[in-house]
Amino acid sequence: MAKNQKKGGRVTPKGGHINPANVHGTNPESVSSSSRYTPPIPEFKKSSPPWVLWVMFALLGVGFLIILFYYLGFVPGGRSNWYLAVGLVSLLGGLYTATKYH
Repeated sequence: MAKNQKKGGRVTPKGGHINPANVHGTNPESVSSSSRYTPPIPEFKKSSPPWVLWVMFALLGVGFLIILFYYLGFVPGGRSNWYLAVGLVSLLGGLYTATKYH
């Protein structure tokens, strides 16, 4: 062995890897030349109906206004914890709707 030569080196032929399907004697024309992964083309794209966006903003806005009016004292019938509960449920409903919007 000469002094310049490295031990080891390329195992596969130059120009790419050996196709595993071709190793066992299958027809090389039937196998694609590229083995890169190509993701499938989606048949449909998820999209929400237009009313979902409006429901989301309505729930967030109503919840915010109910809680704001409660703390400012503008709610009818005096301060009741039910106003806070309704406002919080409305806000959480808006956040839940926002997570489902596509």
